Amino acid sequence: MGIIALVICAIIFVVGLLYGKEPIHMFMTAVSLAVAAIPEGLPAVFTIVLAIGVQRMVKRNAIVKKLPAVETLGSASVICSDKTGTLTQNKMTVEKVFCDGVLVNLDDSKEMIDIKKLVYASMLCNDTKISDTRELTGDPTETALVDMSFKLDFDPSVYGIFPRVSEIPFDSERKLMTTVHEQDGKYVIYTKGGVDELLSICKTYILEGDVKQDLNEYKEIIRKFNMEMAENALRVLAMGYKVLDHKPTPEEIKTLESDLTYIGMVGMIDPPRLEVKTAVEECKSAGIKTVMITGDHKITAIAIAKSLGILENEDEAITGTELEEMSDENLIKNIRKYSVYARVSPEHKVRIVKAWQANGEIVAMTGDGVNDAPSLKIADIGCAMGVVGTDVAKEAADVVLTDDNFATVVSAVEEGRRIYDNILKAIQFLLSSNIGEIVVLFIAILITPLLGKAFNIEITLIETLLPIHILWINLVTDSLPALALAVDPAAKDIMKRKPLKSTKNGIFTKGMTWRIVYQGIMIGLLTLTAFIIGLNTEGLSQEEKVKTGQTMAFYVLALSELIHIYNVRDNKKSIFKTGVFNNSKLILASLASALLMFIILFTPSLREIFNLVLLPTQHILEIILLVFAPVLIVEMLKLLKINTTKDEV
Repeated sequence: MGIIALVICAIIFVVGLLYGKEPIHMFMTAVSLAVAAIPEGLPAVFTIVLAIGVQRMVKRNAIVKKLPAVETLGSASVICSDKTGTLTQNKMTVEKVFCDGVLVNLDDSKEMIDIKKLVYASMLCNDTKISDTRELTGDPTETALVDMSFKLDFDPSVYGIFPRVSEIPFDSERKLMTTVHEQDGKYVIYTKGGVDELLSICKTYILEGDVKQDLNEYKEIIRKFNMEMAENALRVLAMGYKVLDHKPTPEEIKTLESDLTYIGMVGMIDPPRLEVKTAVEECKSAGIKTVMITGDHKITAIAIAKSLGILENEDEAITGTELEEMSDENLIKNIRKYSVYARVSPEHKVRIVKAWQANGEIVAMTGDGVNDAPSLKIADIGCAMGVVGTDVAKEAADVVLTDDNFATVVSAVEEGRRIYDNILKAIQFLLSSNIGEIVVLFIAILITPLLGKAFNIEITLIETLLPIHILWINLVTDSLPALALAVDPAAKDIMKRKPLKSTKNGIFTKGMTWRIVYQGIMIGLLTLTAFIIGLNTEGLSQEEKVKTGQTMAFYVLALSELIHIYNVRDNKKSIFKTGVFNNSKLILASLASALLMFIILFTPSLREIFNLVLLPTQHILEIILLVFAPVLIVEMLKLLKINTTKDEV
């Protein structure tokens, strides 16, 4: 635009000199045209649109850290989401207990012989904080285990009786946690974690007493009941232990997780959030792929994903182990097949995001842990959990969800689409208006000899618009309505469209370019028509004819642009269907701009500064028709379905 503007300015300057006009006057005209060609209001409009969007998102429980993230959200085509706390309520409750070779409901587990060992492992290998009133604070999985012990009438005094002397913290790679406790001169090691991971470090099991038996004979039974719980959407944790006669040395700590005795396991439920299923359906209608990423067992993940509508067939789920066996090329090729990733590590998340991006998708990623930071950083939109998220995750993210809810991500995408739409509306309005100004000045300067001859006017006197007219329209008249577009409501079908793919196609699609060009030419020709009608006013001197033409051109240009802004609010639907009055701020901005125009007209001192005359009464009808002509023309093109192009969905 800058290059084209400079070329046109140079042509107008040279042609004006050839017509005998003053060099300084033509220089001012050329400079004002350059100003007209570049929409100075766009940066301000962008910033205000994005800032208002950020404020609206806060009300929807999404804090945006970087303004451009608001726009990018509108282009999201894939949302990779954690399960626990995001898709589910993060309110774990133990429902099933497997111990002594049987699987029972929690209420029926009190009579089990080895339930005490299982509960001690659940309580002691645990970082939950317990208040004097037994309020629990900590990870929902761990608080559920302590809550289970309270339901089974176990007392918190065990923490004082069996003090912790060492530990191996939970790690997402190992999927295990181990603590060491002193007990009657001996040291008990308790370990909890995923069933498969725990079985891999156990050698024996206990069945109805202290007699330890070889685990190999028992593994299939454990896996059978683990599968049964997983199929019922229960998250399963297993417990094991061993006893040492001495306190483990720092070197021994590294090898503590070995040769354990399997105690049992618990199945806990984390109910899906009620609003998530609706949000997933909304994503489907919006062409957005929802992907669940979890550390849970594959069967558990499938059961929850099915209930939420994320997947239909079990073939759409894959484990972290299977993922590791795939090359990056193979993953990129097959990434669209999978909707659920189970038993994954943070490193897998990075590969998943990159694979989707390699397929040209705009990826939003949710996460809460320190290890999630790389995937949040590499995703197009990183969404950190505000409630349970770590500071590292929040620092790496673009958006922080204050309610840790998947539905909030979908709401943010909807808001992002609205903002993106409003930015495009502002661009279309401002650029088509600017092109209109260029067209009228460029054509007028080229046909100046014809106008002079037709209306018997000295060509040095003929000038369509003065520099002050162009600057006023650009900086005052257009800016207020363009800013009001920032709060334009979302289209009713905004979440039924396909993703915008802005990073791939850019802003100037064929349809966008077509509208800007033809609407700019339309405004320019209407303004030029007004100028010619003014020149044709009878009974006036040459100077008065030019002033009348300038006044009519100035007002038709300004007012037709104020009318035209209602055309750009929807490129397919008639303005009478989209609702002319559903944006009160736009109406007020348009009226304010129009009022300023008439203050200039009816204030003698201002009228003199702008070199205007009162509008001739004999041309009022023509002026009204020219001002409202943009609506008639664009409505006709919308009706004929040529206001858009075939590439626009």
